[in-house]
Amino acid sequence: MNEYLIEGGNPIRGTIRASGNKNAALPCLAAAFLTDEPVILRNIPDIEDVQVMLEIYRALGGRAESIGPNAWRLCASAGVQTMIPLEQAKKVRASILFAGPLLARTGRVVLPPPGGDVIGRRRLDTHFLALGELGAKVTMNSDFTFHAKNLKGADIFLDEASVTATENAVMAAVLAKGETTLTNAASEPHVQDLCRMLAAMGARIEGIGSNILRIQGVKKLGGCDFSIGADFMEVGSFIGLAAATRGELTIRGARAEDMRSAKIAFTKLGIRWEQQGEDIHVSHKQKMTVNCDLGGMIPKIDDAPWPGFPSDLTSIVTVVATQVKGTVLIHEKMFESRMFFVDKLIAMGARIVLCDPHRAVVSGPSELSGSELQSPDVRAGMAMIIAALCAQGKSVIRNVYQIERGFENIVPRLSSLGANIVSR
Repeated sequence: MNEYLIEGGNPIRGTIRASGNKNAALPCLAAAFLTDEPVILRNIPDIEDVQVMLEIYRALGGRAESIGPNAWRLCASAGVQTMIPLEQAKKVRASILFAGPLLARTGRVVLPPPGGDVIGRRRLDTHFLALGELGAKVTMNSDFTFHAKNLKGADIFLDEASVTATENAVMAAVLAKGETTLTNAASEPHVQDLCRMLAAMGARIEGIGSNILRIQGVKKLGGCDFSIGADFMEVGSFIGLAAATRGELTIRGARAEDMRSAKIAFTKLGIRWEQQGEDIHVSHKQKMTVNCDLGGMIPKIDDAPWPGFPSDLTSIVTVVATQVKGTVLIHEKMFESRMFFVDKLIAMGARIVLCDPHRAVVSGPSELSGSELQSPDVRAGMAMIIAALCAQGKSVIRNVYQIERGFENIVPRLSSLGANIVSR
């Protein structure tokens, strides 16, 4: 689909089930190359990024078949290739996640520069550091070529808590000889899911959920049957959507324990929810007023590596803040281009001062008007959907491929909640 047509002004109401975590599904698909036995993955979201990763998996010699809704059976028993196809690599940054598994299994991988969201510079240096410490060599021309005769465990301190670099290092280390200690490791829920999948395959990993992982290499991994956890980015987006439209929403299977840092941020905007087991309920009765810091100071919502507030939700809280009474500072510290979408919100009537590429001051509430928009990335695209559903009048959102890379069947799911949204 090329664009969404949205008529705003209707509160969201109903019940929705959280999709599987996109950022867990992608490394878990790559990890299936670490064994020649069948791997079954469940709760895999039906999104563009997953389809591209499956295309890469098949191009590299793996077999992948759907065995039911959101469930896949993968097997790479023989004939594994080592050159990641250029066209697919350009579509998704997660293509780099095949480096660790292929290096561990075959000793070689050729990787074109990965694509993905345009949200500023996204370093690859940490991948080279981690894989290099394990014994890999890399040559750089138009492609990156990794090769290693034997991977050996190492004591590695990552120069940044990169999610994908942590995942690549873990996937390579599980088959490396000896013990690997990975310090300053990323610990997001999707990293934890990958580690739990690897453990189900026979990997020996200690410290899951912390920033120090200890991995004892094994000679061989087996197959597994593993279910991906809920996408806490999607859950946070739905919470913001319900609050901003003055709606009421129950999110099933939300894995509420992953929402603790987000809950602090939303509380600063006067938004609360009830936890009901694994479900989250957002009432239509929200304060929707900024809670000032001590002394009446303007509060700040800023992102940080896990367990801090997730960078991927800064776009969401920015648009929600336009519907809240009071002033708040949004500080996006991790990506220098993520906040540039706010000019579209300003054009819709939002009162936002973009101080620099990382900081925006939002004063609300603002009455938004329908507009023509273009999605620059997955999360900003969802923020634009929220803005359009809050706005009076009609909006058009183009380049929706970016949204569908990360949100499963978003149009019918939102329509079922009363949203006036169609795709064409």
